[in-house]
Amino acid sequence: MKKLLLAVALAFLATGCSTRVGDFTMVSTKNVDLSHGADFKRGIAKVKGEDSKPIILYFPIGQPDMKTAIDRAIESTPGAIALTDVVITRSAVWFILGGQNTIEVEGTALIDPNLSKR
Repeated sequence: MKKLLLAVALAFLATGCSTRVGDFTMVSTKNVDLSHGADFKRGIAKVKGEDSKPIILYFPIGQPDMKTAIDRAIESTPGAIALTDVVITRSAVWFILGGQNTIEVEGTALIDPNLSKR
């Protein structure tokens, strides 16, 4: 019985949750010149970017930044200017003495061929 209670207590101490913030057709934090939008190409694979901040003794040490997560996803592909078919997820994981808040961005890179040649 003691082992069962210990297991249940540890399960409550090591918990987390994940929330879908939103689904977007297109997201960018960059200045995008849409005048030659017909030239843009979609990337082949999904790209991810994230930003995380620690939690110490249940106190968050800052908040993760969505712009940073989007920038990291865009900048992971040369010539990318935006993301399409984007899913943004916010999650938090707690352990006994701390944890982590995270924002994750996943989407397909929209590439400007004129920029990727430079």
